[in-house]
Amino acid sequence: MKVIFTRDFLALILSVAVVGLGSGATLPLTALALAQAGHGTDVVALLTAAQAGGGLIVVPLAGWIATRFGGRQVIVGTVLVVAFATALMQLTSNLWLWAMLRVLCGAALMLLFTIGEAWVNRLADDATRGRVVAIYATNFTLFQMAGPVLVSQIADFTQGRFLICGAIFLLALPMLATIRTTPQASEDDQAAHGSWRHVLPQMPALVIGTGFFALFDTIALSLLPLFAMSHGITSEIAVLFASALLLGDTTLQFPIGWLADRLGRERVHIGCGVIVVALLPLLPWAVSSPWLCWPLLYVLGAAAGAIYTLSLVACGERFRGVALVSASSLVGASWSAASFGGPLVAGALMKGVGNDAMVGVLLLAALAFLAAAWWERRRAPAQLVG
Repeated sequence: MKVIFTRDFLALILSVAVVGLGSGATLPLTALALAQAGHGTDVVALLTAAQAGGGLIVVPLAGWIATRFGGRQVIVGTVLVVAFATALMQLTSNLWLWAMLRVLCGAALMLLFTIGEAWVNRLADDATRGRVVAIYATNFTLFQMAGPVLVSQIADFTQGRFLICGAIFLLALPMLATIRTTPQASEDDQAAHGSWRHVLPQMPALVIGTGFFALFDTIALSLLPLFAMSHGITSEIAVLFASALLLGDTTLQFPIGWLADRLGRERVHIGCGVIVVALLPLLPWAVSSPWLCWPLLYVLGAAAGAIYTLSLVACGERFRGVALVSASSLVGASWSAASFGGPLVAGALMKGVGNDAMVGVLLLAALAFLAAAWWERRRAPAQLVG
């Protein structure tokens, strides 16, 4: 059993890592291509929203699709859809067609990550779940971070760059073919407990926690450098602020997962939320002091990333069968909604109130997570579903 787990887990995380590399390259490449064609940031934002919208559309259907077709078949199908939709962007410059292709990619990626995360949770056991999910999340993040590096190497290949990105996704297929166990759920699970309407009331803290980190991640990449420059930091240093956050996120997820396995997932989950709430108000004060700023960003990134990772862990602890797929799809929907709407709100407030409003938006989101976690603890312990 241990051999099967190791082989299947490695194959799954490597295949998802390949998808992370492809998606991490496709989004900045799309923005670059649009800018080179003379389009403004409004068009880039609309196409990004189209992909997020595709993910939201498929959420109510994720559990049914997984039950009807099976986990392996759906993941293989989504890889093919993303690969060919990305490659087709090479053959046209029509913005309406590009928008439709991004919607397809968003829907396919939502299904892929939903089922992939549920699959990882099914492969793990309760004793090691924190570490296993941390490995999965860290691995994906590292490869996704490599996407922009890949774009820098292929940006000049205007006749084939989207074809290259599309081909990257196909590299996941041989690894998926080596997996011997697949997640399966019965129709009875779907009928009785698998609906997202049944699952959502049992996981408000997990949904809000995911939304917080999606907002945190998007703001770190887009608005944090502007915040830093407003405090007198040079642009060359300001762009490294996001790198410090991501470094903490990637390097400390496994230790935090180990700690959660030892001390209890809920306790560490809430503790990470408390750390974020404690550190965020210090950011405007510490930003001009390198000795304080860089360690603060590193720890802040680790704690914020752990809120998301431990939300995935909690899904595996609470749910089984199709309910687990539905829970994973709700996590994905929360990510899409927050990463789409959050930066728009934060950007508008930064323009109207001041750049420190960015900290206020993140702080409110983190407090909302803690409030939801507190509310969950006051309820009777939820029973496992499925």
